[in-house]
Amino acid sequence: MSERSSLRLAVLGVLIVSLLVTMVGRLFFLQVVSADVYTQKASANQYRYVVTPATRGLILDQLGRPLVANRTSLVVSVDRTALAKQKDKGVAVLTRLAKALGTTYTAISYRLEICGLGSHEKPPICWNGSQYQPIPVAKDIPQDLALTIMEKRSDYPGVSAGLEAVRVFPGIDGVNAAHLLGYLGPVSDSELAAQKAAQQSGQLTAQDELLQRTDLIGRSGLEAEYDTQLRGTPGVKQLTVNQAAAVVGTVGETQATPGDYLVTNIDAKLQAVVEKQLYAGILRARSQTDKHTGQHYKGDSGAAVVLDVTNGHVLAMASWPSYDPSVWVGGISKKEYTALTAPASNYPLISRAMQGEFVPASTFKIVSASAALQNGYTANQTYQCPAFVQVGNRKFSNFEGEAPGPVDLAKGLAVSCDTMWYKIAFDYWLRDGGNNPVAKPLDPIEKMARSYGYGARTGIDLPSESRGRVGGRAFKTALNAQLHDAWCRRAKTGYPEVATTDPRRANLLKAYAVEACVSGGLYKGGDEVNLAIGQGDTVVTPLQVATAFAALANGGTLWQPQVAKGLVASDGKVVSIFKPKKNGTLPVSKANMAFLRSAFSQVTSQPYGTGYNPFKGFPLAQIPVAAKTGTGQAAKSGDQSTSWFATFAPANKPKYAVVMMVSQGGTGAGTSAPSVRKIYEALFGVTGSTVDPTKSVLAGGTPATKLPTVLADGTPVYPGMPKSVAAAKPVTAPAATAGANDAASPNPGPSSSSSGVLVALPVLLGAGLVGRRARRDRRSRAPDVRLWSR
Repeated sequence: MSERSSLRLAVLGVLIVSLLVTMVGRLFFLQVVSADVYTQKASANQYRYVVTPATRGLILDQLGRPLVANRTSLVVSVDRTALAKQKDKGVAVLTRLAKALGTTYTAISYRLEICGLGSHEKPPICWNGSQYQPIPVAKDIPQDLALTIMEKRSDYPGVSAGLEAVRVFPGIDGVNAAHLLGYLGPVSDSELAAQKAAQQSGQLTAQDELLQRTDLIGRSGLEAEYDTQLRGTPGVKQLTVNQAAAVVGTVGETQATPGDYLVTNIDAKLQAVVEKQLYAGILRARSQTDKHTGQHYKGDSGAAVVLDVTNGHVLAMASWPSYDPSVWVGGISKKEYTALTAPASNYPLISRAMQGEFVPASTFKIVSASAALQNGYTANQTYQCPAFVQVGNRKFSNFEGEAPGPVDLAKGLAVSCDTMWYKIAFDYWLRDGGNNPVAKPLDPIEKMARSYGYGARTGIDLPSESRGRVGGRAFKTALNAQLHDAWCRRAKTGYPEVATTDPRRANLLKAYAVEACVSGGLYKGGDEVNLAIGQGDTVVTPLQVATAFAALANGGTLWQPQVAKGLVASDGKVVSIFKPKKNGTLPVSKANMAFLRSAFSQVTSQPYGTGYNPFKGFPLAQIPVAAKTGTGQAAKSGDQSTSWFATFAPANKPKYAVVMMVSQGGTGAGTSAPSVRKIYEALFGVTGSTVDPTKSVLAGGTPATKLPTVLADGTPVYPGMPKSVAAAKPVTAPAATAGANDAASPNPGPSSSSSGVLVALPVLLGAGLVGRRARRDRRSRAPDVRLWSR
């Protein structure tokens, strides 16, 4: 053998030995070092899990009346595993089923496709759960059709009919409350991915309540805020499968645990009154004419809030425009979603009560008056109220140029004098150094505003609350830091994109940019006087105004607004009661608060008060109403003034704070005040000038202090409940087939059931109903069946 051949053999031998060593090393790593890991993975491949959603808990008002409930629905479901065992893979069965349901084979087959595995449709049409559990394809089917499916097993193998719990909005007394209650939606892929990442990082463990693909979770309102408590714990069945993914056995099963009932502080009947009166305010605004332009007010949106001033409980809260919450049940169509989000709809998904931000106008004088009394001014001194005050090169005027003359503080508040506050605010600004501010300005009005909760979220137990803004020195400084470079750039370049269509506006914008580049961070006298009367850069939510007035009413405690009162299990056991939470205390003396409560009472009780006319004939001697009107000037050209009426009563022993706002609605006295009066009449049982607590919209004349009774079978007990509800047994456990939600109602407003809580359907799976053909309707009409989702 040549030397070259020997070398080749040697190299080949080394290569073979290296490959053998590598292979042996890899086998050692897989079978010895990583044995436990791969054993677990192999074991995991043997199991599949079928998840049964838990019945979602009800949402009740303070007396137990259902605001959101469940009804039972007859649902047809199809078992993919059973179909796969048939020779034609279930084509004949689905064809017969489609004909019975009045739909097509294709429509049903699309609903049986697993989402993401080449499915033709997206959720909720495709199935987002396990392929090993029955998949719902139609709901609200007639009883005779359900019986046919159950009787003719040979014609419908793998098909079952069962009862499911479906979300429903009873709409007691016409209540909508969409922004309070919220709606449900399917779990998204991003949420599941985030949950998986949290598990991998150790933030979530097996003991935590984990989302399942089939879950419906709260997307807004109370449904979102208390989703975990309402959702309950799903049932899980563990199946073993073979290499062909066919089920060969059941390892174990845990039953679903129903969600808790959420009891709210909302009173359904009061909520209905508030919603009705808010809409009346909208219509009232539209019926009035702006005398400066000759145009009717637009009344494009509004909000109303009723708080218990003693603890912060939200007794009612309404927003307009609103929407039908049932439109989300079962999946919303593109057309419906577009209608809710299009500018022409004025964005009804936004809660104007806690997400809308508006200039507070003269309702802000509760802050300015408190600041004045705590910082050098007195209640009894004389204040001048001329028609206008000159600040720099600008005139700041009273509303409509009125000039009441000399007034004391109480009368100044009652007539809503602006110019006295211009003078007080300008005085404070000068004390703080004017255009050359001192190192630590006192800014008493700005600080008092923050003490009243403005510029911060109230902490209400609802998601996505706005924080508002106090347009004081701090805001001006922060805004300059953010936009100074942009202002200076525009001071050089101008606004050529605007100049092509509106040269005049482009010149104004450039002039503003030049000024802002030089002194954008300077807090000027005009800024301070605007702040004092709730104009300028200050914006608030109606809920913030209500909490501020409630704080003055109760003696200085700023309560966190609470919608929820507590949780009750579906078997009637009390889970928890939510205690009131304190956000802060007003830095105002008791004497000054007592004076302000009396002073604001003159707004409705004295002929010169801006709220006097709307409250003529109201029994103010028995129920004095402290109030402040507000007419917010619009900053945007073409917009109209914002109507405000902020109150609490009785002024001498406050119980409730009631606030209403109508955007582009005119004056507070002309638009909002009459509706607020109607709300007080409902609260106190007022008819004409007579007060009768037994006629109060609140049962017993006061808010409920205890949680309502829920029977062991899950039925909430409340005054005036229909007999059909008392006799019906609520759905407290899911049926054998997987559940989802109801189809959207085509009608506006909340959907309602005949029972008020649950539509109790007969249990069709019992042997007693099978075979009773003589009692069944054999008419050949097409059944009224809703496909599971759109």
